[in-house]
Amino acid sequence: MRILIVHSNAAVIGGAERYLQRAIPELMRRGHEVALLHEHPAGGASDVLSDDVPMWRAGPQALDGMARELAEWAPGLVYVHHWTLLRIERALIGSYPAIWFAHDYSRTCPTGKKCCSFPKVEPCSRRAGPACLILHYPRRCGGLNPITAWARFQLQSEQLDLVARYRAVVAGSQHMCNELAKHGVDSARLHLATLFPPESHPDSSPPVMRQPTGKLLMVGRLVDVKGGRNLIEALPLASARLPYRLSLTIAGSGPEEAQLRTLAVSIGAEINFVGWVEGPRMDSLMREADLLAMPSLWPEPFGLAGLEAGCVGLPSVAYASGGVVDWLIAGESGEVAPADPPTPAGLADAIVRALAEPSHYQRLRHGAWEMSKRFTIEAHMDKLASIMERVAHDARVCV
Repeated sequence: MRILIVHSNAAVIGGAERYLQRAIPELMRRGHEVALLHEHPAGGASDVLSDDVPMWRAGPQALDGMARELAEWAPGLVYVHHWTLLRIERALIGSYPAIWFAHDYSRTCPTGKKCCSFPKVEPCSRRAGPACLILHYPRRCGGLNPITAWARFQLQSEQLDLVARYRAVVAGSQHMCNELAKHGVDSARLHLATLFPPESHPDSSPPVMRQPTGKLLMVGRLVDVKGGRNLIEALPLASARLPYRLSLTIAGSGPEEAQLRTLAVSIGAEINFVGWVEGPRMDSLMREADLLAMPSLWPEPFGLAGLEAGCVGLPSVAYASGGVVDWLIAGESGEVAPADPPTPAGLADAIVRALAEPSHYQRLRHGAWEMSKRFTIEAHMDKLASIMERVAHDARVCV
């Protein structure tokens, strides 16, 4: 089958691109021909989605020529990810059988954040609609510019309307399936194909027994919804109930970094900011840590960092919201804190439960490793292949 991947970026800049970077060669390995349609140029980036497939860039110019080239390539299926050029998306859906993969909340939340910021940052469970516009300013869902808020609302509404025209909709977590069902995607078209860690593999043997020493690790962009402030405030609360003082390594950067540094100094927390880390250095940090802390205040669509940590036997602590609960089972692969509302005290309780008893902590290490083995690219691609085959078959039958 010829499969056209439709995605905004040709360069690898985030989780969706890392997913496609693994999925494209796997589709080719399974005998499919693959091509890529993208919005933004790679910009000379050394890390591109693929060097081995035909590529077209969509833009305001030469759309008719691009359409002719696509028609000549004759895709049997279109697999859409992030996309904002709605005119082109409508044309593709109207011309070819199409599947959409929901990586995030871009089509079920006008801001894409799926959380409110005032009077405090907390997850939002609302179905997108006119009430979002009414609450946008008082709950600080996004910026304060009403023109921007209206433009985002219009785009999100149009994108959600397009979802109804896809022959199948795929999500990587049960939480995202529930989110899409709440927004009108019927069960006959909605499919769960659980995600996998694109750049990690479980260790070949279970983690060895070791005593925790209180080393925590946080990974990610430092923005308010990632909950770094809650985590730092939780450290002294948890340290007071453990036989050692907790330390934290933060691997990431972002607009909140200066505020987090100031907060760490004010409460005397032992925190090491190491900036963006990848590859072997990230692997080393995960192997040195006792816990991965994921204090996200927004409902993570999945939370792949937790799976990557599980590959090396590193358990996690997080708030019980979003797709995190697909893989973070309290008392098995880590510990969870209440998310309604997410508080530093609740997170501190989860940290103490994970670390206080050495034998329980060792069970969590083993459980995190076992959990990581259940989320494989093979299982994901097998499910995706069955969805693609059914969609393509039904399209042929309807011709």
